[in-house]
Amino acid sequence: MQIAYPVELTKSRRSVSIAFPDLPDASTKCAAGQEGDAAIALLVDGLEQCIKERSEIPRPSRRRGCPLVEPPVLVSAKVALYQAMQENELSNVALAHELGTVEGTVRRMIDLRHRSHVDQVEAALALLGKRLVVTVRRT
Repeated sequence: MQIAYPVELTKSRRSVSIAFPDLPDASTKCAAGQEGDAAIALLVDGLEQCIKERSEIPRPSRRRGCPLVEPPVLVSAKVALYQAMQENELSNVALAHELGTVEGTVRRMIDLRHRSHVDQVEAALALLGKRLVVTVRRT
């Protein structure tokens, strides 16, 4: 699954309002010209909130006329791991046991702010029957 969410941008004279309709409470304002970075930061915040609350991460909707925002690659991998854990009804402790590590390692692997090694996340995904695929395209 590609993790790319539609964003609604409303521009005024000096600022831009940013909102992600699929993520509750994910809205902010920023200075004009800063909306790209602000949208990515807001998306990461919204996804992080879902993980902290142990809630389901909403599937991105299709909205005509709305640009899509993708989180950084490592964040996408961590979100995919969290979703795979939810699908398999695995706690941090259970996954840690399967990986032969401690719960803190798994906690950091799904912490979107922690700079985990992608190979750890990839190994955990593989254990859960998932494979990380990266696509490169022009901006």
